[in-house]
Amino acid sequence: MSDCLFCKIAEGQIPSNKVYEDEVCFAFHDIDPQAPTHFLVIPKAHIGSVAEVTEDNADVVAHIFAVISKVTKELGLDSYRVVSNIGEQAGQSVPHLHFHVLSGRDMTWPPG
Repeated sequence: MSDCLFCKIAEGQIPSNKVYEDEVCFAFHDIDPQAPTHFLVIPKAHIGSVAEVTEDNADVVAHIFAVISKVTKELGLDSYRVVSNIGEQAGQSVPHLHFHVLSGRDMTWPPG
């Protein structure tokens, strides 16, 4: 999608702090990190959100989770959270499927 921020990042049109890249997905550090380690993993193909995942594109999501497992191991993370927001009310600010990977602080609830 030509006007999609994350499509432009994946295509290299907008700079990012890359964590990982292959032919299917792209991972980069969040510009407003909510944890000491906070990166996003996105498919290179435009999928709007989890709500648009189908039998035809579910293999992309499976690949992304395999990449998350690989990258977190490489970074030495043994505890982390994976989040995907679907829709504006849930906090999705960019309408392109993405998974936040957060680590490095206590994320239990209630805190403490």
